[in-house]
Amino acid sequence: MQVKATMKIPASLCLNCRGAKMLCGLTFCPISVKYMVQPRVSGVRGNSISGSSPPSVFVGRYGYPRIKIYPSTPPEHGDTSVYEDTPSWLGMPMEEFLSMRLSLIRGGMDVKTEDAASPDRVFQEIQLMALSQKSVEVDMVFDRNLVSSDIVLDEHLPPMGPSAPVRRIEVSGASPGKDVEKVYGDTDLKANQAMKYLYSSGVDVSRISKILSVGAVGIGKSRKVVPTRWSITAVDKNLSDDLVEKAKDLPQIDKFLAFVRPTPGNLFMAVLTPSSWMYEWGESWFPGSTWNQWGEDAFVEIDDEGYNGRKDYPGIGGCYYSARLAVAEKFSGMRKSGGAITWREIYPSFNLPVGVWYVRENMRELFRSEPVQFDTLDEALAYISKFMKVELSRWTGKSKVVPALKYNNLDRYFRI
Repeated sequence: MQVKATMKIPASLCLNCRGAKMLCGLTFCPISVKYMVQPRVSGVRGNSISGSSPPSVFVGRYGYPRIKIYPSTPPEHGDTSVYEDTPSWLGMPMEEFLSMRLSLIRGGMDVKTEDAASPDRVFQEIQLMALSQKSVEVDMVFDRNLVSSDIVLDEHLPPMGPSAPVRRIEVSGASPGKDVEKVYGDTDLKANQAMKYLYSSGVDVSRISKILSVGAVGIGKSRKVVPTRWSITAVDKNLSDDLVEKAKDLPQIDKFLAFVRPTPGNLFMAVLTPSSWMYEWGESWFPGSTWNQWGEDAFVEIDDEGYNGRKDYPGIGGCYYSARLAVAEKFSGMRKSGGAITWREIYPSFNLPVGVWYVRENMRELFRSEPVQFDTLDEALAYISKFMKVELSRWTGKSKVVPALKYNNLDRYFRI
């Protein structure tokens, strides 16, 4: 299975580097990933696979409302929960993360979105697999051999390995846990209420999005399968909506709190503001990074909302809500309210889409760090600008929250 960089790397660099010095500037070595994946998938023989799913189920979006659902497993047995444990991924070298995720083998089958309301035996087994709180034994037989190039690399989704149409699947050992089993069995509970209940019970957001995706929550006759890409954003948005509304009744912070988190190929920044709720998420993609392959300069983009939120989907994508959830969790944890300026710089070495989990978990980690406190917004912005590669004026020139805070505290305009 090959994983190629989206830039051409001279052979002389690879020979001098041998995967140790990152002379190409990438945050991972494509050659190392290739050779790390191969032993992981050596257990796949012909058109069948047996393994312990973390559990992992992916739902596609093409052809909606008739779409494909992919129960997935690595070709290994035992505790494979790390394959779906998003918080643990931050501590992994990128090669290890990619080789792990790309060894998830997917068996595809066609479903209608409304099948969730009255699933047949096979689909119900897949639902129970997605609900499980521990690894599940899975055996799949495919209609054809796997195509190694058929992998998933997407800005919303974690990477996933190759797929083939599944002819037969057997699932055993699913264990949902009492909280998940409760919402699955309650056919009078709305999906958004189920999400909030699971979150308050300590179920991780990535698991909640999986449960929503297979149509295992909601009013019985209205249950539907939801493409994974949509379910991830739906969970981030709904949970952060609830936390933000609750925070509005709390006292405001009394200082500007500045946070900075450098990571390989990225810089995450945030300033929490003593104001009513307003929020923005900004990204600056440098030439050679994932979404600015051929540009000549860093491209800055910002989306925002005021006190009453927004009614349209942000053009910047699902990362907006992943970061927003981390912000809302921070205010909830402090028992305080305020506004938030959140920005991210993405450098040329980061040129592979890995999913919005990367933003959510990095922003959560950012807010676990100790902030630097300031009396004014200018002081806070000056502090984070020391870490930036983009000029501060380019960020503030695109921002709506910054001028609203600086000039007569015009956050009243955000209440519209």
